[in-house]
Amino acid sequence: MIAHKVLFLVLDGISDRPCEALNGLTPLAAARTPVLDRIAAEGVCGIMDSIGPGIRPGSDTSHLSLLGYPPQDYYTGRGPLEAEGTGIHMTAGMIGFRCNFATVDANGLITDRRAGRISGTEPLAEAIREGVDLSALGLAFRFESGAGHRAALALVGEGLGDKVSSNDPKNEGVRPPAVQPCTDDPADKKTADACNEFIRQSAEILFDHPANVRRVEEGLPPGNLLLIRGAGKMGAFPQFPERYGLSGSVISAATLISGIGKVVGLEHIPVPGTTGSTNSDLDAKVRAAIAELGRKDFVLMNIKGADEAGHDGKGIQKRDFIEVIDKALEPLLDLEDTLLVVCADHSTPCAIKDHSADPVPIVIRGPGVRVDRTVRFDEVSCAEGGLHRIRGCDLMPIALDLINKSHKYGA
Repeated sequence: MIAHKVLFLVLDGISDRPCEALNGLTPLAAARTPVLDRIAAEGVCGIMDSIGPGIRPGSDTSHLSLLGYPPQDYYTGRGPLEAEGTGIHMTAGMIGFRCNFATVDANGLITDRRAGRISGTEPLAEAIREGVDLSALGLAFRFESGAGHRAALALVGEGLGDKVSSNDPKNEGVRPPAVQPCTDDPADKKTADACNEFIRQSAEILFDHPANVRRVEEGLPPGNLLLIRGAGKMGAFPQFPERYGLSGSVISAATLISGIGKVVGLEHIPVPGTTGSTNSDLDAKVRAAIAELGRKDFVLMNIKGADEAGHDGKGIQKRDFIEVIDKALEPLLDLEDTLLVVCADHSTPCAIKDHSADPVPIVIRGPGVRVDRTVRFDEVSCAEGGLHRIRGCDLMPIALDLINKSHKYGA
Protein backbone atom coordinates (compact mmCIF):
# COMPACT_ATOMS: atom_id res chain seq x y z
CA MET A 1 0.00 0.00 0.00
CA ILE A 2 1.68 3.16 -1.25
CA ALA A 3 0.07 6.52 -1.97
CA HIS A 4 0.99 8.32 -5.17
CA LYS A 5 -0.43 11.77 -4.34
CA VAL A 6 0.39 14.21 -1.54
CA LEU A 7 -1.80 16.91 0.02
CA PHE A 8 -0.18 19.32 2.45
CA LEU A 9 -2.97 21.02 4.40
CA VAL A 10 -1.52 23.93 6.36
CA LEU A 11 -3.91 25.32 8.96
CA ASP A 12 -2.24 28.68 9.30
CA GLY A 13 -1.58 29.76 12.90
CA ILE A 14 -4.04 27.22 14.33
CA SER A 15 -1.74 26.27 17.22
CA ASP A 16 -1.92 28.33 20.42
CA ARG A 17 -1.25 28.46 24.15
CA PRO A 18 -3.78 28.01 27.00
CA CYS A 19 -6.44 30.74 26.84
CA GLU A 20 -8.06 32.18 29.94
CA ALA A 21 -11.29 32.71 27.99
CA LEU A 22 -11.36 28.95 27.24
CA ASN A 23 -10.74 27.73 30.79
CA GLY A 24 -7.07 27.11 30.15
CA LEU A 25 -7.49 25.17 26.91
CA THR A 26 -6.08 26.17 23.57
CA PRO A 27 -8.66 27.09 20.91
CA LEU A 28 -7.79 23.87 19.06
CA ALA A 29 -8.22 21.71 22.17
CA ALA A 30 -11.47 23.50 23.06
CA ALA A 31 -12.96 23.10 19.58
CA ARG A 32 -15.19 20.23 18.49
CA THR A 33 -13.17 18.67 15.67
CA PRO A 34 -14.50 15.21 14.75
CA VAL A 35 -12.90 15.27 11.30
CA LEU A 36 -9.43 16.31 12.46
CA ASP A 37 -9.68 13.83 15.31
CA ARG A 38 -10.52 11.01 12.91
CA ILE A 39 -7.57 11.96 10.72
CA ALA A 40 -5.37 11.86 13.84
CA ALA A 41 -6.76 8.47 14.85
CA GLU A 42 -6.06 7.07 11.37
CA GLY A 43 -2.56 8.51 11.04
CA VAL A 44 0.75 9.05 12.76
CA CYS A 45 1.00 12.23 14.84
CA GLY A 46 3.70 14.43 16.30
CA ILE A 47 4.72 18.00 16.94
CA MET A 48 6.87 20.12 14.68
CA ASP A 49 9.22 23.06 14.97
CA SER A 50 8.78 24.79 11.62
CA ILE A 51 12.35 26.13 11.70
CA GLY A 52 13.89 24.87 14.94
CA PRO A 53 13.23 24.81 18.69
CA GLY A 54 12.93 28.27 20.14
CA ILE A 55 12.83 30.02 16.75
CA ARG A 56 9.72 32.09 16.02
CA PRO A 57 8.84 31.36 12.39
CA GLY A 58 7.31 33.78 9.96
CA SER A 59 4.66 32.51 7.59
CA ASP A 60 7.23 32.90 4.82
CA THR A 61 10.14 31.06 6.42
CA SER A 62 7.88 28.32 7.76
CA HIS A 63 6.33 27.53 4.38
CA LEU A 64 9.73 27.51 2.69
CA SER A 65 10.87 25.03 5.32
CA LEU A 66 7.79 22.83 4.91
CA LEU A 67 8.45 22.66 1.17
CA GLY A 68 12.06 21.65 1.75
CA TYR A 69 13.73 24.98 1.02
CA PRO A 70 15.77 25.82 4.15
CA PRO A 71 15.13 29.52 4.80
CA GLN A 72 18.72 29.88 5.96
CA ASP A 73 19.70 29.21 2.33
CA TYR A 74 16.83 30.69 0.33
CA TYR A 75 15.11 33.44 2.30
CA THR A 76 15.94 37.01 1.24
CA GLY A 77 12.91 38.77 2.75
CA ARG A 78 9.14 38.53 2.61
CA GLY A 79 8.69 41.36 0.12
CA PRO A 80 9.65 39.55 -3.10
CA LEU A 81 7.51 36.53 -2.19
CA GLU A 82 4.49 38.69 -1.38
CA ALA A 83 4.98 40.63 -4.61
CA GLU A 84 5.04 37.47 -6.70
CA GLY A 85 1.83 36.35 -5.04
CA THR A 86 -0.01 39.54 -6.00
CA GLY A 87 0.82 38.97 -9.67
CA ILE A 88 4.03 41.01 -9.96
CA HIS A 89 6.48 38.89 -11.93
CA MET A 90 9.65 39.15 -9.89
CA THR A 91 12.94 38.66 -11.69
CA ALA A 92 16.40 38.39 -10.20
CA GLY A 93 17.57 41.69 -8.71
CA MET A 94 14.15 43.32 -8.29
CA ILE A 95 13.47 44.70 -4.79
CA GLY A 96 10.14 43.63 -3.30
CA PHE A 97 8.18 44.90 -0.30
CA ARG A 98 5.05 43.85 1.52
CA CYS A 99 2.62 46.68 2.22
CA ASN A 100 -0.36 47.45 4.43
CA PHE A 101 -3.04 50.00 3.75
CA ALA A 102 -3.17 51.84 7.09
CA THR A 103 -5.00 54.80 8.63
CA VAL A 104 -3.44 58.05 9.87
CA ASP A 105 -5.34 60.90 11.48
CA ALA A 106 -5.13 64.65 10.75
CA ASN A 107 -2.02 64.87 12.93
CA GLY A 108 -0.22 62.16 10.99
CA LEU A 109 -0.55 59.59 13.78
CA ILE A 110 -1.30 55.99 12.92
CA THR A 111 -4.71 55.02 14.26
CA ASP A 112 -5.07 51.61 12.58
CA ARG A 113 -2.21 49.65 11.00
CA ARG A 114 -4.66 47.64 8.87
CA ALA A 115 -7.23 50.36 8.08
CA GLY A 116 -9.99 48.40 9.79
CA ARG A 117 -8.96 45.30 7.84
CA ILE A 118 -10.00 47.09 4.68
CA SER A 119 -10.78 44.98 1.60
CA GLY A 120 -11.50 45.68 -2.05
CA THR A 121 -8.47 47.97 -2.40
CA GLU A 122 -7.92 47.54 -6.14
CA PRO A 123 -9.31 51.04 -6.96
CA LEU A 124 -6.77 52.50 -4.52
CA ALA A 125 -3.99 50.44 -6.08
CA GLU A 126 -5.00 51.54 -9.58
CA ALA A 127 -4.90 55.20 -8.54
CA ILE A 128 -1.39 54.69 -7.13
CA ARG A 129 -0.19 52.99 -10.31
CA GLU A 130 -1.54 55.86 -12.40
CA GLY A 131 -0.44 58.71 -10.15
CA VAL A 132 2.94 57.89 -8.62
CA ASP A 133 6.00 58.76 -10.71
CA LEU A 134 9.54 57.73 -9.72
CA SER A 135 11.16 58.60 -13.03
CA ALA A 136 13.06 61.50 -11.44
CA LEU A 137 14.98 58.85 -9.51
CA GLY A 138 15.54 56.79 -12.64
CA LEU A 139 13.23 54.07 -11.39
CA ALA A 140 10.01 52.30 -12.25
CA PHE A 141 7.74 50.38 -9.90
CA ARG A 142 5.04 47.74 -9.80
CA PHE A 143 2.24 47.89 -7.25
CA GLU A 144 -0.61 45.44 -6.71
CA SER A 145 -3.29 45.02 -4.07
CA GLY A 146 -3.50 41.72 -2.21
CA ALA A 147 -5.96 40.04 0.13
CA GLY A 148 -7.66 42.38 2.59
CA HIS A 149 -5.46 45.23 3.74
CA ARG A 150 -2.36 43.81 2.08
CA ALA A 151 -0.51 44.94 -1.02
CA ALA A 152 2.95 44.61 -2.55
CA LEU A 153 5.50 46.93 -4.14
CA ALA A 154 8.44 46.16 -6.40
CA LEU A 155 11.12 48.67 -7.41
CA VAL A 156 12.74 48.26 -10.81
CA GLY A 157 15.97 49.90 -11.86
CA GLU A 158 19.73 49.95 -11.56
CA GLY A 159 21.73 50.45 -8.40
CA LEU A 160 19.12 49.36 -5.85
CA GLY A 161 19.85 47.68 -2.51
CA ASP A 162 17.59 45.83 -0.10
CA LYS A 163 19.09 46.76 3.28
CA VAL A 164 16.55 49.38 4.31
CA SER A 165 14.26 49.90 7.30
CA SER A 166 10.47 50.15 7.37
CA ASN A 167 8.08 53.02 7.94
CA ASP A 168 5.90 50.68 10.02
CA PRO A 169 6.44 51.41 13.74
CA LYS A 170 4.39 48.30 14.63
CA ASN A 171 2.40 50.50 17.02
CA GLU A 172 -0.53 52.88 16.82
CA GLY A 173 -0.70 56.44 18.16
CA VAL A 174 2.70 57.31 16.69
CA ARG A 175 3.99 58.84 13.48
CA PRO A 176 5.40 56.52 10.84
CA PRO A 177 9.18 56.96 10.62
CA ALA A 178 11.02 57.61 7.37
CA VAL A 179 12.59 54.63 5.65
CA GLN A 180 16.33 54.62 6.31
CA PRO A 181 19.26 52.81 4.68
CA CYS A 182 20.73 50.21 7.03
CA THR A 183 24.23 50.45 5.56
CA ASP A 184 26.47 53.08 3.99
CA ASP A 185 26.00 51.49 0.57
CA PRO A 186 24.69 54.08 -1.94
CA ALA A 187 22.39 51.38 -3.34
CA ASP A 188 20.55 51.14 -0.02
CA LYS A 189 20.26 54.92 0.18
CA LYS A 190 18.77 54.99 -3.31
CA THR A 191 16.17 52.42 -2.28
CA ALA A 192 15.32 54.29 0.92
CA ASP A 193 14.89 57.56 -1.01
CA ALA A 194 12.65 55.79 -3.53
CA CYS A 195 10.52 54.28 -0.74
CA ASN A 196 10.03 57.63 0.96
CA GLU A 197 9.07 59.31 -2.30
CA PHE A 198 6.65 56.49 -3.12
CA ILE A 199 5.06 56.77 0.33
CA ARG A 200 4.76 60.55 0.03
CA GLN A 201 3.16 60.54 -3.41
CA SER A 202 0.82 57.64 -2.66
CA ALA A 203 -0.40 59.34 0.54
CA GLU A 204 -1.38 62.43 -1.45
CA ILE A 205 -3.36 60.22 -3.82
CA LEU A 206 -5.04 58.20 -1.07
CA PHE A 207 -6.02 61.18 1.08
CA ASP A 208 -9.04 62.25 -0.94
CA HIS A 209 -9.62 59.16 -3.07
CA PRO A 210 -13.38 58.60 -3.46
CA ALA A 211 -13.17 55.14 -1.90
CA ASN A 212 -11.61 56.59 1.23
CA VAL A 213 -14.06 59.50 1.32
CA ARG A 214 -16.89 56.94 1.33
CA ARG A 215 -15.25 54.97 4.15
CA VAL A 216 -14.99 58.11 6.29
CA GLU A 217 -18.66 58.92 5.61
CA GLU A 218 -19.56 55.38 6.70
CA GLY A 219 -17.53 55.69 9.89
CA LEU A 220 -14.82 53.31 8.67
CA PRO A 221 -11.04 53.89 8.83
CA PRO A 222 -9.72 55.05 5.44
CA GLY A 223 -6.73 53.38 3.81
CA ASN A 224 -4.83 56.65 3.51
CA LEU A 225 -1.22 55.57 4.09
CA LEU A 226 0.99 52.72 2.96
CA LEU A 227 3.22 50.97 5.47
CA ILE A 228 6.00 49.13 3.66
CA ARG A 229 8.35 46.54 5.09
CA GLY A 230 10.01 43.19 4.42
CA ALA A 231 12.44 44.49 1.80
CA GLY A 232 14.24 41.78 -0.12
CA LYS A 233 16.06 41.19 -3.37
CA MET A 234 14.55 38.48 -5.53
CA GLY A 235 16.71 35.38 -5.57
CA ALA A 236 16.72 32.06 -7.45
CA PHE A 237 14.86 28.92 -6.33
CA PRO A 238 15.33 25.36 -7.60
CA GLN A 239 12.04 24.34 -9.12
CA PHE A 240 9.82 21.91 -7.21
CA PRO A 241 9.09 19.52 -10.14
CA GLU A 242 12.79 19.05 -10.85
CA ARG A 243 13.76 18.94 -7.18
CA TYR A 244 11.27 16.23 -6.24
CA GLY A 245 9.96 14.75 -9.49
CA LEU A 246 6.42 15.85 -8.58
CA SER A 247 4.04 18.17 -10.38
CA GLY A 248 2.31 20.53 -7.98
CA SER A 249 -0.20 23.27 -7.24
CA VAL A 250 -0.74 25.79 -4.47
CA ILE A 251 -4.20 26.85 -3.26
CA SER A 252 -4.18 29.91 -1.04
CA ALA A 253 -5.91 33.27 -0.94
CA ALA A 254 -2.94 34.66 0.98
CA THR A 255 -0.65 36.30 -1.55
CA LEU A 256 2.44 35.39 0.44
CA ILE A 257 1.69 31.67 0.27
CA SER A 258 0.70 31.72 -3.38
CA GLY A 259 3.86 33.72 -4.07
CA ILE A 260 6.05 31.14 -2.35
CA GLY A 261 4.36 28.41 -4.36
CA LYS A 262 4.88 30.27 -7.62
CA VAL A 263 8.56 31.04 -7.08
CA VAL A 264 9.32 27.36 -6.42
CA GLY A 265 7.35 26.22 -9.47
CA LEU A 266 3.90 25.30 -8.13
CA GLU A 267 0.91 26.37 -10.18
CA HIS A 268 -1.31 28.82 -8.32
CA ILE A 269 -4.98 27.82 -8.48
CA PRO A 270 -7.28 30.78 -7.71
CA VAL A 271 -10.55 29.81 -6.04
CA PRO A 272 -13.47 32.27 -6.23
CA GLY A 273 -14.94 33.11 -2.84
CA THR A 274 -11.76 32.48 -0.86
CA THR A 275 -10.47 35.48 1.05
CA GLY A 276 -7.70 34.42 3.42
CA SER A 277 -9.99 35.39 6.32
CA THR A 278 -12.78 33.90 8.41
CA ASN A 279 -15.36 34.63 5.69
CA SER A 280 -13.60 32.43 3.15
CA ASP A 281 -15.47 29.78 1.16
CA LEU A 282 -13.68 26.76 2.60
CA ASP A 283 -15.92 24.26 0.84
CA ALA A 284 -14.81 25.68 -2.51
CA LYS A 285 -11.18 25.51 -1.44
CA VAL A 286 -11.46 21.85 -0.42
CA ARG A 287 -13.23 20.98 -3.69
CA ALA A 288 -10.43 22.71 -5.61
CA ALA A 289 -7.77 20.75 -3.74
CA ILE A 290 -9.49 17.44 -4.48
CA ALA A 291 -9.81 18.40 -8.15
CA GLU A 292 -6.12 19.32 -8.31
CA LEU A 293 -5.13 15.95 -6.90
CA GLY A 294 -6.75 14.49 -10.01
CA ARG A 295 -4.22 16.24 -12.23
CA LYS A 296 -1.17 16.90 -10.05
CA ASP A 297 1.05 14.84 -7.77
CA PHE A 298 1.29 17.40 -4.96
CA VAL A 299 -1.03 20.10 -3.61
CA LEU A 300 -0.29 22.67 -0.93
CA MET A 301 -3.47 24.16 0.54
CA ASN A 302 -3.36 26.94 3.14
CA ILE A 303 -6.34 27.92 5.30
CA LYS A 304 -5.65 31.16 7.13
CA GLY A 305 -8.56 32.51 9.20
CA ALA A 306 -7.49 31.01 12.55
CA ASP A 307 -4.20 32.90 12.32
CA GLU A 308 -6.10 36.16 11.90
CA ALA A 309 -8.12 35.49 15.06
CA GLY A 310 -4.90 34.73 16.94
CA HIS A 311 -3.34 38.01 15.84
CA ASP A 312 -6.47 39.79 17.05
CA GLY A 313 -6.32 38.01 20.42
CA LYS A 314 -9.80 36.49 19.99
CA GLY A 315 -9.61 33.00 21.45
CA ILE A 316 -13.33 32.22 21.27
CA GLN A 317 -13.52 33.38 17.64
CA LYS A 318 -10.47 31.26 16.87
CA ARG A 319 -12.08 28.19 18.46
CA ASP A 320 -15.30 28.77 16.54
CA PHE A 321 -13.50 29.15 13.21
CA ILE A 322 -11.53 25.96 13.84
CA GLU A 323 -14.88 24.19 14.07
CA VAL A 324 -15.87 25.72 10.72
CA ILE A 325 -12.62 24.46 9.22
CA ASP A 326 -13.20 20.99 10.61
CA LYS A 327 -16.63 20.70 9.04
CA ALA A 328 -15.29 21.81 5.65
CA LEU A 329 -12.55 19.16 5.72
CA GLU A 330 -14.96 16.20 5.81
CA PRO A 331 -14.62 15.38 2.05
CA LEU A 332 -10.89 14.78 2.61
CA LEU A 333 -11.77 11.65 4.60
CA ASP A 334 -12.72 9.96 1.32
CA LEU A 335 -9.37 10.61 -0.37
CA GLU A 336 -7.74 7.52 -1.83
CA ASP A 337 -4.19 7.04 -3.03
CA THR A 338 -3.27 10.23 -1.16
CA LEU A 339 -0.87 11.00 1.65
CA LEU A 340 -2.64 13.66 3.71
CA VAL A 341 -0.40 15.86 5.86
CA VAL A 342 -2.19 18.23 8.25
CA CYS A 343 -0.20 20.74 10.28
CA ALA A 344 0.17 24.37 11.20
CA ASP A 345 2.96 26.57 9.93
CA HIS A 346 3.43 28.28 13.29
CA SER A 347 1.63 28.99 16.54
CA THR A 348 -0.23 32.29 16.90
CA PRO A 349 -1.13 32.54 20.59
CA CYS A 350 -4.01 34.88 21.38
CA ALA A 351 -2.18 35.96 24.53
CA ILE A 352 0.65 37.60 22.57
CA LYS A 353 -1.17 38.33 19.29
CA ASP A 354 1.88 37.22 17.33
CA HIS A 355 3.74 34.13 16.23
CA SER A 356 5.56 32.12 18.87
CA ALA A 357 8.17 29.36 18.83
CA ASP A 358 5.79 26.77 20.30
CA PRO A 359 5.84 23.57 18.22
CA VAL A 360 2.71 22.81 16.19
CA PRO A 361 0.67 19.60 15.88
CA ILE A 362 1.07 17.45 12.79
CA VAL A 363 -0.54 14.28 11.47
CA ILE A 364 0.24 12.16 8.41
CA ARG A 365 -2.52 9.85 7.16
CA GLY A 366 -2.55 7.56 4.16
CA PRO A 367 -1.76 4.11 2.77
CA GLY A 368 1.19 2.44 4.47
CA VAL A 369 1.41 4.88 7.39
CA ARG A 370 2.14 3.26 10.77
CA VAL A 371 -0.82 4.41 12.85
CA ASP A 372 -0.12 5.38 16.45
CA ARG A 373 -2.45 5.60 19.45
CA THR A 374 -3.26 9.32 19.21
CA VAL A 375 -6.97 10.02 18.71
CA ARG A 376 -7.15 13.82 19.13
CA PHE A 377 -5.66 16.52 16.94
CA ASP A 378 -4.39 19.15 19.33
CA GLU A 379 -1.10 20.48 20.65
CA VAL A 380 -0.81 18.13 23.65
CA SER A 381 -2.31 14.94 22.21
CA CYS A 382 -0.14 15.01 19.09
CA ALA A 383 2.99 15.36 21.25
CA GLU A 384 2.44 11.73 22.29
CA GLY A 385 2.39 10.45 18.69
CA GLY A 386 4.78 8.28 16.74
CA LEU A 387 6.42 11.10 14.80
CA HIS A 388 7.61 12.58 18.10
CA ARG A 389 9.20 16.02 17.48
CA ILE A 390 10.38 16.90 13.98
CA ARG A 391 11.45 20.03 12.10
CA GLY A 392 9.70 21.58 9.14
CA CYS A 393 12.58 20.66 6.84
CA ASP A 394 12.04 16.98 7.76
CA LEU A 395 8.55 16.95 6.31
CA MET A 396 9.27 16.64 2.58
CA PRO A 397 11.81 13.82 3.08
CA ILE A 398 9.30 11.94 5.26
CA ALA A 399 6.53 12.44 2.68
CA LEU A 400 8.77 11.40 -0.21
CA ASP A 401 9.75 8.22 1.64
CA LEU A 402 6.11 7.34 2.34
CA ILE A 403 5.22 7.63 -1.37
CA ASN A 404 8.38 5.69 -2.30
CA LYS A 405 10.06 8.65 -4.02
CA SER A 406 13.07 8.96 -1.74
CA HIS A 407 16.58 7.81 -2.59
CA LYS A 408 18.71 5.47 -0.52
CA TYR A 409 21.59 7.03 1.38
CA GLY A 410 24.47 4.60 0.98
CA ALA A 411 24.71 1.17 -0.61
